[in-house]
Amino acid sequence: MSKVTRTVPLPQVLDRIKELLGPAGWSEQAEVIDALVRDERGLFVGSTPLIVKPASTEEVSAVLKLCHDNAIAVVAQGGNTGLCGGAVPHESGGQILLNLSRMNRVIEVDAIDFSMTVEAGVILQTIQEKAAEADLLFPLSLGAEGSCQIGGNLATNAGGINVIRYGNTRDLVLGLEVVLADGRVLNGLKRLRKDNTGYDLRHLMVGSEGTLGIITKAVLKLFPQPRDTQSAFCAVTGPDAALKLLAKARAVTGDAVSAFELISGFGMQIAMTHLADVQDPLAERHDWYVLIELSSSRADGQLRDSLETLLGEAFAAEWVRDAVFAESGAQRQNFWKIREGLPEAQKHAGGSIKHDVSVPVSKVAVFLDKAIAAVTAALPGIRPCPFGHLGDGNIHFNLSQPEGMDKAAYLGLWSDMNRIVHDIVIDLEGSISAEHGIGRLKTNELEHYSESVKIDALQAIKHAFDPKNLLNPGKVVTKPKPFGAK
Repeated sequence: MSKVTRTVPLPQVLDRIKELLGPAGWSEQAEVIDALVRDERGLFVGSTPLIVKPASTEEVSAVLKLCHDNAIAVVAQGGNTGLCGGAVPHESGGQILLNLSRMNRVIEVDAIDFSMTVEAGVILQTIQEKAAEADLLFPLSLGAEGSCQIGGNLATNAGGINVIRYGNTRDLVLGLEVVLADGRVLNGLKRLRKDNTGYDLRHLMVGSEGTLGIITKAVLKLFPQPRDTQSAFCAVTGPDAALKLLAKARAVTGDAVSAFELISGFGMQIAMTHLADVQDPLAERHDWYVLIELSSSRADGQLRDSLETLLGEAFAAEWVRDAVFAESGAQRQNFWKIREGLPEAQKHAGGSIKHDVSVPVSKVAVFLDKAIAAVTAALPGIRPCPFGHLGDGNIHFNLSQPEGMDKAAYLGLWSDMNRIVHDIVIDLEGSISAEHGIGRLKTNELEHYSESVKIDALQAIKHAFDPKNLLNPGKVVTKPKPFGAK
């Protein structure tokens, strides 16, 4: 059984942490704390007696050892852009918040190994820019890339728009340095593409949300910089037609599809109404849209010809009703502003109940038909706003409140709607969390939908790495215990 942590850390222990880090490495100021203990969606507001900002792996190690010896829980935090409450301390106020923003060095870019070594606090956009300076690509791309940190991306196994071509964050890391709960440092900063020496601890840490260790450095995979990128914004006859278009696109372009995003008609409506500096790419409104992007590292990749041929065949097959090509960087940027601005636009449509789900790509259309019908039957007037990464089966099935309904009353139906949607997802052999993680928001859902043997294994892994339950307690796995223990 996990041990109970102290309700309030002893003052002398906090003083010792301050001494270890120096004046720049901690804060007790109310305004600093208030800004960091709120999650992105405002679902969780925590409390902490101390913000610590270590500047090195050695300082992280020293803090964790001291906290381990004194049974003080620690919550690691990157850019605090997560959507499941995973980087926010508990409201009881007994957990220290360890923010990694000062560990923000790009250590090395190696064009021969196609790798980059970074500290955990480096902003994702900075990594993209450093790769571009070396004429290389780091393909992880998501809406929060200007503020999210790579340590958090790794800890949550972030997805983003390029998963269909390059994979999740898990697929973009070669090595990790991780500080364990007792302060020991697990040094796995290797650039190897092949390493079969035992269990792959790197992949165990990726997606563990700071519950098994704190990622402090990473070796990332880089790729050749695209020389040719072609984008098109298309109105499709429905999700089933979009899936046929996707399959055809992969076949006729030599699998050059780097992004394939789905947008609903309601999503387009609120984007055009509430987002600044965007224009509707098409002359008329439609029920469903896709944003398709092809890329190649060859300047003569002939992708425009491939895309024109693809859409010509799609028109003939009546999969596509209208389409426009991006003829400039500004036009391409407009396409992506629409897609990436949907979460912001939805805020103006009232309360929104969120679902980050995935199903096999072939079952996306079935999922949408069933889920839209089910939530509409449960609450007439609800406004589904599905959008997302059709290319990898990840749909953000967000539900805007009925017009005129009280927002608080609507959000009170969150669990009911989750159950309706998640039941359909599981029936289709899908996942209740595609790219956002579990955090605190979905721990009950994880336990509800997982087989007992899986929960048993997760609890045993947590117990093996953190038997005192001091790293991000209450997130992902709530009850660490030895395998098979009752």
